[in-house]
Amino acid sequence: MTGFASGSGERDGLRWGWDLRGVNGKGLELRLRLPDWVDGLEPLVRAALARRLTRGNVQVSLRLAGAGEESAADLDEAALERVIAAMVRIEAAADAAGLALAPSSAAQIVGLRGVMASGQGQADLPALRAWLMAAFEAALDDFVANRAAEGRALQGILTGRLDEVAQLVTEAAAAVDARRDEQAERLRASLARVLENADAPDEQRLAQELALIAVKSDVTEELDRLTAHVAAARALLAEEAPVGRRLDFLMQEFNREANTLCSKSGSPALTQIGLALKTVIDQMREQVQNME
Repeated sequence: MTGFASGSGERDGLRWGWDLRGVNGKGLELRLRLPDWVDGLEPLVRAALARRLTRGNVQVSLRLAGAGEESAADLDEAALERVIAAMVRIEAAADAAGLALAPSSAAQIVGLRGVMASGQGQADLPALRAWLMAAFEAALDDFVANRAAEGRALQGILTGRLDEVAQLVTEAAAAVDARRDEQAERLRASLARVLENADAPDEQRLAQELALIAVKSDVTEELDRLTAHVAAARALLAEEAPVGRRLDFLMQEFNREANTLCSKSGSPALTQIGLALKTVIDQMREQVQNME
């Protein structure tokens, strides 16, 4: 399910901002962009997300800087000296081995871990984690509420589609009744042809063939199962717990019954109803992919 939320805070010279973005996904996939110097933050964030979410591709990012500044980053002179000394040794070893290295730019050196200090040396990490997680939990509440609002809208859409399926099942039952006389006439004609072309028909074999024809054309079970599936889907939509995966499986069962109905229809009217059922079921299946 899609969703968005953000949250920010400021304390003891630090300013932070959380962003949460989610799009549809069959499972739960998390992508986190967090400052690596705040030790222990990532496991807390992952655990909080896993407690509240079950599906979706969710991206979480945290911006952390000094209050009133665009960035709290300063050059760590000692770290820079260590990096440059290491680069000199690496280049000397490469030169001795006959390898030519591309020159490094200042931007590449600045991007190395530890060269830019972010004030983390003075930060009280346990307190900072607590402040950050409090802001994150608030943003996560908004994110979940945002997704819940979309879920309610999807619930209304799916309820409407289920109403369409129920109506089509009713029409299919009426079409079955309407074709009964036609089927009986076709069966009598088939039986007459068999009797005309056989001197002494095998009564047992004849009974088996007639039973097989009847079974192949009977769609009562398919209609009953479609009705049961509609009831099951309505019950799932009424639950408070995540039901997306169970609805996804139920859509497969809906589609199976609609396919069988089309293959056994035996009349243009019933075939048209079966095709309409497949269309509505496919529309439901696409919406179910968006549900938690």
